[in-house]
Amino acid sequence: MQVDRASAQVQAQRMIELSEQQIIDELAARLSAANQHLEPAHVNRIVLEEYARFAGRPIRDFTPLFVERNAKTELSKLDAEERRLQETAHR
Repeated sequence: MQVDRASAQVQAQRMIELSEQQIIDELAARLSAANQHLEPAHVNRIVLEEYARFAGRPIRDFTPLFVERNAKTELSKLDAEERRLQETAHR
């Protein structure tokens, strides 16, 4: 009976991880669509870097939300830097 319970817990954890990964994949796709001027691979890398920051954290409920917020912040910084470089080039 303990083996069945442990197996069920492992299986439940795998389902949670799969669901979380699907959410992260969808987030990367949404952010890529919203930032079409950037390569999708670059946006995906930013999302995965932000996601990696939460590896091993025990409470996972809000991880996708935090990843989205942090990735949007990084993408905004990237946009601002790109605009600054374009302005400098046009002077």
